[in-house]
Amino acid sequence: MSATLLDWLFDLRDAQRKQRSKGAWLIKGKERPWEHNRQGKMKWFMHPALTDTCIRSMLFYEQEIAPGGRSGAQLTPGGQCIYILEGRGYTLLDGVRHDWQAEDIVQIPLRRDGVTVQHVNTDLRRPVRFVCAELNLLDTLGVDRGAALEQIENAPDYEGED
Repeated sequence: MSATLLDWLFDLRDAQRKQRSKGAWLIKGKERPWEHNRQGKMKWFMHPALTDTCIRSMLFYEQEIAPGGRSGAQLTPGGQCIYILEGRGYTLLDGVRHDWQAEDIVQIPLRRDGVTVQHVNTDLRRPVRFVCAELNLLDTLGVDRGAALEQIENAPDYEGED
């Protein structure tokens, strides 16, 4: 244990510098595993639990939604930016439909009481793929980030426990 709280900060700084110097600055998608979770099929590139990257300031993932499928529904504080890589569909923001297609950007608004979000693939033959980025405020503000994070509905293909 550090002698003072100031010393603790310097110790933390040194540990962060060491981690950053060894962390990957190039993250290859083919090396990241897909996971099936309450939101559906996702591949994380940057996440607070991933300590092998050189920065922790962002959350970044790719999501794929099967033909005719949908993601889970979440109550989130918002603040995400989603780029549609391929496919077409819509996002429900508090139940209001917003259509999109490949090369569109969906911005999830920040709302004090949160926003309920769900993504739907309207193509019955091809999957939808998108990437999502947001600031990592989890360490600073907590997982609720000043509002709330709740799973409202699981993705249809999720087989885990609630």
